[in-house]
Amino acid sequence: MTSLPRHDGMTGYLTRRRLGRLAALGLVAGVGSVGPTSSAVAAGAEAQDYYDRARRLAGSDPVLLALVRALTPDIGFPRPPAPEPLKIFDNLAFLSAGWISAMAVLTDDGIVLIDALTSPAEAESILVPGLRELGADPETIKYVVVTHGHDDHFGGAQYLADRYGARVLMTPADWDLIARTRPDNAPTRDLEIADGQRLTLGGTTIQLHHTPGHTPGTVSPIIPVRAGCERHTAMLWGGTNPPTTRTELRSYLASIHSFRARMRQANVDVELSNHPGDYGLQRAEQLRSRPGGVNPFVLGRPRTQRFMAVMDSMLRGRLADAEAGNARGASRSHGAAVQGCC
Repeated sequence: MTSLPRHDGMTGYLTRRRLGRLAALGLVAGVGSVGPTSSAVAAGAEAQDYYDRARRLAGSDPVLLALVRALTPDIGFPRPPAPEPLKIFDNLAFLSAGWISAMAVLTDDGIVLIDALTSPAEAESILVPGLRELGADPETIKYVVVTHGHDDHFGGAQYLADRYGARVLMTPADWDLIARTRPDNAPTRDLEIADGQRLTLGGTTIQLHHTPGHTPGTVSPIIPVRAGCERHTAMLWGGTNPPTTRTELRSYLASIHSFRARMRQANVDVELSNHPGDYGLQRAEQLRSRPGGVNPFVLGRPRTQRFMAVMDSMLRGRLADAEAGNARGASRSHGAAVQGCC
């Protein structure tokens, strides 16, 4: 038997078999970070090995620890109170119902809204007055980008289309999804998002990448943001809650890998989310209480890459659970009213 120091400073005795698993996961000294493999999970690896690796990668980082918790099987979904609207950056507004949020990209020629909350009522009571409170005119909403086809993301889209003439964008796969599953309250089919599409308004170009897994047509944006003279690049992962089937989990893992590469190419240094599983609400309050200080949404390029590495390891654990037939590998449900949210 061989002993290795655990991350908590204690000594853990590991069998040769377990050492082989850890080596496959990149946990033994001298082994690099986990990259894509021919199979989504290394042969012989157990789910807990991946979950442990994710926690080691997270360390004491509150953003990464929040992600680990959000992706842990059977975890409860938070329902925090709605915060006040906030400008996270000079050109990016945060508009939230608490458990679900939307982002408004503010340009010289109008607004691009990323998601539209759960209903016409929330669009009217949260999005519209929130934009006005921040000095933005909702009459100038030109586009609503729906990250995926669940009620909590497209619910207010038709209201905004009807009232302000906004164009609604979604991937073809998720237009099809809502036509099958939510025909009663789906927005009228409008613009389709191609993989890698660039949406430009007022000199601001948003990249829209297909990241299927959470739904067949989930999309994740990359957004240029600014604070004074500082320029940053933000990403928003379009759908966090893992799916249930092995095929969907493998698709999700492939999306993590491809999007992580696109983040690297775009020099992404800011992480955003449309749900509170990334310590985002706490960071918003930190920013609100310390205006002009260090922006907690700017993680830097290494941390945003580590964010995706944590997600990758947690999803490999979920897939290992699913392949072993463990019940805990199943996706949690948040109620029938919002199907497959997050």
